Amino acid sequence: MPKLAVVASVIGLVLLSAAAPAQAAEKTLTVAYTCSGGPFSNTTLNVPITVPDTANGSFPAKWNIPQLTLRTAATAATQVRVEGALTVTGGTHPGLTATGGSVPVGATTVPATPVTSTVQATAGGQVTIKPSAEAGSLRLSLADVPGDVTLCTTTSSESVTVTVGGSDDPGEVVDYTCRPASGATQTVRIRTMLTMPAANPKVGEQFTIGWKGVYVQGGELEAPNGLPTSGLKMYAYASISGISQLTSATGVGDLAAVTVGEPIPLPGSVEMKTTPKQAGTGTVKPASVNFGLRPAEPLIECEPANPNSLKTYPLTIGNGSASPSASASPTVTATATKTTFVTVNPTVDDEPEQPRKSITPREGVATGAGGDAGPDGRLFILAGSALILAAGAGGLFLRRPRSSSSGL
Repeated sequence: MPKLAVVASVIGLVLLSAAAPAQAAEKTLTVAYTCSGGPFSNTTLNVPITVPDTANGSFPAKWNIPQLTLRTAATAATQVRVEGALTVTGGTHPGLTATGGSVPVGATTVPATPVTSTVQATAGGQVTIKPSAEAGSLRLSLADVPGDVTLCTTTSSESVTVTVGGSDDPGEVVDYTCRPASGATQTVRIRTMLTMPAANPKVGEQFTIGWKGVYVQGGELEAPNGLPTSGLKMYAYASISGISQLTSATGVGDLAAVTVGEPIPLPGSVEMKTTPKQAGTGTVKPASVNFGLRPAEPLIECEPANPNSLKTYPLTIGNGSASPSASASPTVTATATKTTFVTVNPTVDDEPEQPRKSITPREGVATGAGGDAGPDGRLFILAGSALILAAGAGGLFLRRPRSSSSGL
């Protein structure tokens, strides 16, 4: 049995070693801050910021906020509010704005907690990240008392690089006018990226347009009073022009928990879907984004402020397979029907096209054949004429005997 145990342990180590390379590689930038003021008594903080080794387009920066100590015990249940800035070369950082660890009533310490911001690459290649040298580049406060802030500053110049591949398209900043069902109108700025299908879609085949977005610092959408704090969704739309019967694509993304008065988190990505009915060439551009619990009942509607100036993406729809109903041609059926009625035979049973007559009414009605859908009216006219002649002849025959008797 010991030998079996040793063998099992060796196998376990081998499996772990084999699995390790599959893990996504990460890099960590540890920033030393000097802090003062506000609700926290920490005078120094070492904050590890973790980023992936490689990425496509945009990628997360995870800030691991260490344990914090309050100057006085919390008088109400609340959360830590974290704001942070980074200096990015080869990309942009809209800024960190997030809520961190929970603070129960009477607590004097807050456990370590991670919060995440997003870095957007402006092109493929290397993106360099280092801490911002601005005073108060890391700000800590309590969500229920946002005005009381602990300001943290760093002199660190250490940096990390992220290799960015994939599309070089950085997207564009879209200015939105957002109107909540309750609350004031807000001006929101989102750097928006659309990903078009790798191959041209075809008629009748559903295809997907990818949506990604990150807030521009200072242009976040804040949750108004009355907005549900859970179960909220974002509905993204793309505008399509130039292709008949194809005007938009739409998708939905689930959102994290929302705090009233705080920025509403955006989904990592959204798949907008649509199905073309006709072939053609057109263009696509970002359109509205709405927030709510159901698509037909938006609680916040955001429309682009300048839709005509937005960047467009080319879209080509190819021809798909023939429609199943195309084999039954209304034109052919109508022609056969007319040929049958042009050659009128005294005996209907002798008509060579008789087997098709059972099809003609059904197809005729379906394609709007009108008078051709039933029996030919000329048959009724001939029959009526014969009856009239017969009636006239009968009348003359009946009158003749009366004329002879009057003569005698």
